[in-house]
Amino acid sequence: MTQSTTPPPPVGTAADGPEKLDRRILAIGGVVVLGALMAMLDATVINVAFDQLIVEFGTTLDTMQWVATGYTLALATVIPLSGWAADRFGTKAVYLAAVALFMTGSALAGTAWSVESLIGFRIIQGLGGGMLLPLSMTILTKAAGPERIGRMMAVLGIAMGLGPILGPILGGWLVQDVSWRSIFYLNVPIGILTLLLGARVLPDDERRPAAKLDVLGLFLLPPGLVALIYGLAQVPSRSGVTHPEVYLPAGIGAVLVVAFLWHAARTPHALIDVRLFRNRQFSIATATMALFLIAFYGTLLLLPLYFQQVRGEGPLNAGLLIAPQGIGAMVMMSISGRLVDRGYAARLVPVGIVVIAGAMVLFTQLTDATPYWAIGTALFVMGLGMGMVGMPNMSIALKALRPQDIARASTSLSIIQQVAASIGTALLSVILYDQLATSLRELPEQAGGLLVPAIADAYRSTFGWALALLVLSLIPALLRLRGSARAD
Repeated sequence: MTQSTTPPPPVGTAADGPEKLDRRILAIGGVVVLGALMAMLDATVINVAFDQLIVEFGTTLDTMQWVATGYTLALATVIPLSGWAADRFGTKAVYLAAVALFMTGSALAGTAWSVESLIGFRIIQGLGGGMLLPLSMTILTKAAGPERIGRMMAVLGIAMGLGPILGPILGGWLVQDVSWRSIFYLNVPIGILTLLLGARVLPDDERRPAAKLDVLGLFLLPPGLVALIYGLAQVPSRSGVTHPEVYLPAGIGAVLVVAFLWHAARTPHALIDVRLFRNRQFSIATATMALFLIAFYGTLLLLPLYFQQVRGEGPLNAGLLIAPQGIGAMVMMSISGRLVDRGYAARLVPVGIVVIAGAMVLFTQLTDATPYWAIGTALFVMGLGMGMVGMPNMSIALKALRPQDIARASTSLSIIQQVAASIGTALLSVILYDQLATSLRELPEQAGGLLVPAIADAYRSTFGWALALLVLSLIPALLRLRGSARAD
C-alpha cells in the first residue's frame, strides 16, 4: 500500500467523532508501541543494575553513569538522520533497520567485558534507538491525522508508561536471579517480534528526494555536547573547575555548541531548526520540556540506587518499589490524551509539574527509615504528574506550528529531549557522587553505625537539587498558560 504525505482522513463516520481510532490505525500503533517500548525498557532497565555493575567492573558512579549518558547522547546524535533517511529510503524501511541495529547493540552489550566496552555497545544501541521514537511519532501522525494527535500521542505514551513499570521490575528480576547480561539479551526476542509484525503491518510509503543532510552540524553539535558534559562530569573528582580535565573539554564543547547555533541560524536544514523558536508557544513548550526532563531523568537514576544503597534492597525489590510511578503515569496517559484533544493541554502541564514537585518534597526528607508506603504513594503521585506533563507538552509544541513544520519540529524536539535526559543523568549522578564524598569525609573515625544515615543524607541533598530544577520548569509552563487566550 502506498501512503501519501497527506494524513488520511478519519475512517469512522461523522457520528463516530474525531476521537475514534479504526483497527488499521490501532494495529500500526501496536507495532510502533512495541518498538518504542523496547527502547523505553532499555532506558529504564539499566537503572536497577547500576549498583551491581559498579561492583562488577570495579568502577565509580561518575564513570558508570556514562552507560546511561552515552546511550542518550547517541540517541540525540542519530535522531536528525531519521528524517533524512526516511525521505531517502522510506519510513518503514528505516524503522525496521533501526529496530535491527538496536537489537544488535543489545546483544553486544550482553557480552561486555569492561565498563568501557559496555559504554561502547550502549552507544551502538543508542544509534538504533535514536530513530525509533521520532519515526514512531511520524508514523502515528500520518496514520491518524492532526485531528486525533492527542489520542495517538496517548497510544505512544503507553510505551512511555509501561517502560518505567516493566523496565525496573524485569531488570531487577534478571539482575538478581539470572544475570545483568540478560537485561540486554531481553531485547533480542522483542526486536525479532517487532521486525516480523512491522514488515507485515506498517504501510509502505513513497521515497521522496531527501533534504540535504547537515553534515557540518553533525560534526559540531554531538561532539560538542559530549565534550561539554564530560568536562562538567569531572568537577567532583577533580575538586573544581580549574583542572585541565574539566575546563579543556568543557570549553571545547561550549565553543562547538555555540558554533553550531551560529551555523544553524544560517542553514535551512540544520539538525535543529532554530527558526522554529521564533514561535513563542513552541519555544516555551520546549523550554518547559528541557528543564522538566533534566530533573525527571536524574530522579529516575537516583531512586533505584537509594533503595539498594540505603535500604539494602536487591535489584528486584528496588524495581518493584519504583513501579507505582509507572502505574500512575499509565493511569493518567489515557485521560491526558482526551483532555489534550479538548484543548486543556496548557492547563495540564503546570498542574502536573506542581503535582510532581509536591511529591518530590518527600524525597528531600528521605532517611534510612522512611516508610515504604509513603515513598510508594509519592511515586504514584509523581507518575500522575508525569502523565499530565510529557505528551500534553509535546502536543502544545506541535500544535503551535504549521503542518509543514511538524516533521522538522519533531526531530528537533526529540534531539532536545535526549540531550536533556543526558544532562539530567550526568548532572544528578555527579551531584550525588559529590554529596556522598562530602558526607563520608565528614564522618568521624569508627562511626560505622552512622554510615547508612550519612549516605541517606547525600541522597536527600541530591533530591533537593532535583526539586529545584523541577521548579524552574514551572516558570515557562506558567508563561504558556498566561499567554493562552484560547484553547489549544
